Amino acid sequence: MAEESKPTAAVPTVRWDDSQMQTRYSNVVNVTSTREEVSLFFGTNRTWNPSGNTFDVTLHDRVILNPFAAKRLMLLLGNVLREYESRFGELKVLAQPRPEGPTPIQ
Repeated sequence: MAEESKPTAAVPTVRWDDSQMQTRYSNVVNVTSTREEVSLFFGTNRTWNPSGNTFDVTLHDRVILNPFAAKRLMLLLGNVLREYESRFGELKVLAQPRPEGPTPIQ
């Protein structure tokens, strides 16, 4: 009996078009969500000499993702950070307490 050959699915090729890409530096990120979307806010902390508990953050970009894209981003970032820490050592980040009250909807 002859062995049947199964068709193999072609792996798609992705061509990244970076002709309109911009680069920005962020040292602050915040996230809000609704059932339909996850919003990431990127900014820069410009408080060089803080007085009290007030910090000035200039928000410059917002990225809105659907929950599936947000989950893929979470997995990709987790992989990148595991690789980073295996090369350069553990990153120690202090957890900030969540503010009381509902999450703001943008």
